[in-house]
Amino acid sequence: MSRIPGRLRGFAGSLAGRLVLILTIGIASASILSLFVAEQVHEHDLQRVQWERVIASTDDIATRLAHDPVRTGELLRANRILGARAAPEQWTTMRPNPELSRLLTAHLGHASHAEAMAIPRAQCFPNFDLTIRAAGMAETALPDCWFVRFRDASGIKQSLSIDLVALSLSHRSTLDPLYLLLIVVASTLLSLVVARFAAAPLRRLTQAAHTFSITIDPEPIPETGPREVRAALQTFNLMQSRVREGFRERTQILAAVTHDLQTPLTRLRLRLEQVTDETLRARLIADMSETQRLVRDGLELARSSESREAWSIVDIDSILFSVAEDAAEFGAAVTVTGGCGAQARVKPNALARCLTNLVSNAVKYGGGADLSCRHGDGDLIITVRDYGPGIPEAQMMSVFEPFYRLGRDGAASPGGSGLGLTIAKAQAQTFGAQLVLRNAQPTGLIAEIRVAH
Repeated sequence: MSRIPGRLRGFAGSLAGRLVLILTIGIASASILSLFVAEQVHEHDLQRVQWERVIASTDDIATRLAHDPVRTGELLRANRILGARAAPEQWTTMRPNPELSRLLTAHLGHASHAEAMAIPRAQCFPNFDLTIRAAGMAETALPDCWFVRFRDASGIKQSLSIDLVALSLSHRSTLDPLYLLLIVVASTLLSLVVARFAAAPLRRLTQAAHTFSITIDPEPIPETGPREVRAALQTFNLMQSRVREGFRERTQILAAVTHDLQTPLTRLRLRLEQVTDETLRARLIADMSETQRLVRDGLELARSSESREAWSIVDIDSILFSVAEDAAEFGAAVTVTGGCGAQARVKPNALARCLTNLVSNAVKYGGGADLSCRHGDGDLIITVRDYGPGIPEAQMMSVFEPFYRLGRDGAASPGGSGLGLTIAKAQAQTFGAQLVLRNAQPTGLIAEIRVAH
């Protein structure tokens, strides 16, 4: 549970997290705004229908007044026309609705000088108690009331009360908390899907960059996706190819130099054999042998960081037993103490050379080695353990540097090439593995090769 806040902070700081936040706010805001606009449109449509009904009712009364003004006037005053009646005198002081009045005047004719406005129910129906609802109704059953004034065909001013069946919209859900929550949740889920899809090419590129940082020979990234993504992946693959070619060119140059040095070094050794002073001759030949060994080790180091070996799925236990048997043939005390029955996608020769170098170091400094493998933290961990003096913690990282060598007592030693662990680490990186050293208890050193599994 303690990791959850950290993961949330990490997600919030990521591109996907920011996309989720922006999309969630954008989609939720757009949805709520769209609903609000739709309800405003519905209210406008409702108002338009109400005004059309008022205009239609007023037009009907105006037509009746034009044909039989006396009879129609009597019916209005007696309240015998359903939906229309004579308006009280005190309503004449009310301010009309400009837009409705304009529409009504345009419909009846400009000579009518029509005016219209909505009247509150309490004022329109003073004899009704609005707090008492009709049976089975949650709202009042009284109609909408409209006050209309106009001049009829004879030029006489008419004041009417137009009563129409009430029209209303259903409950507005735009600001309903539950509805808002559903919109936000749906927007978040959609944003997560979109952000994950949008960030997928970047995750592939990040993974490829990470793989390229630990191995010089990664596989090219499949160049799929949108045009911009394909362009970025093509550029990255081109960069990988050029870097690999640079390493290969460097290795070829070192190989050529080493090959060219072999002839003069061989001639120099033959001439050293002719030195008459035996003591001096022995020292010179030893120095020459050391020089030739350093040249070979340097070439081996250069080749170890550039491998054209094909990837293969191999049985790890079989490689461990093979390395142990090869060491045992030379009298080394190397045993496999535990297998894991696992297979991994690696470069077999590079893995074998890495293990061989680690075993050689273990035999040299600890007199023997125990090999094993296990699963841990999603990786396959191959272990080489010895029972020597170990390595001082302050020098744990220095031993990977070229030409750095420790003596049996743990102090820095100028002897030897000091390339064993450097080459082992470089070999591990060719198939994307990590080489980690740590001291064992009560004594000894543990070298772990961590292979992504």
